[in-house]
Amino acid sequence: MSDTHALDTLVQSLRRLPGVGVRSAQRMAFHLLQHDREGAQVLARSLQEAVAQVRHCARCYTFTESEICATCSDPQRDASKLCVVETPADQAALERTGAFKGRYFVLMGKLSPLDGIGPRDIGVHKLIERATDGLVQEVILATNFTAEGEATAHVIAQALKARGLTVTRLARGVPAGSELEYVDLGTIAHALVDRR
Repeated sequence: MSDTHALDTLVQSLRRLPGVGVRSAQRMAFHLLQHDREGAQVLARSLQEAVAQVRHCARCYTFTESEICATCSDPQRDASKLCVVETPADQAALERTGAFKGRYFVLMGKLSPLDGIGPRDIGVHKLIERATDGLVQEVILATNFTAEGEATAHVIAQALKARGLTVTRLARGVPAGSELEYVDLGTIAHALVDRR
């Protein structure tokens, strides 16, 4: 039996984080144990509290500590506009812009047939229920511009358009402040197609 069982377990636990390999996990573990034991205890408590208290909003499925999140319960939000995102992180990014004042629906993933993730797994049926509640007039698809995100947007758009809803997609194109010669060809092509 290894005399560093607890350290090995910590390293393996840190490797569960996205983008963290063995060396990064070891550096984090050694740092916490050697230089910041108090920080390690704060981190452990924070993780335990978050796991115990944070859940999904009953309406939009983002993370919240309440039954209904602050965005869904805000009467100032425009209930006629529903923005569909893949993750709570995507929702947070849109919120930081301050440009959207409607409501959200968080899929908690994207379609990925190769991984066995279909429409039921990401809650498309719940989205359709929400979008057809009589209040929503426009659904804005803000899934990522990856192959899976595009497929997800396409499937959702087809299902919602069949129910008579207006469906729009986030625009894509050349980033503000960029020079065309440095922008990738795919982005330029999409910007030409989606020009206005």
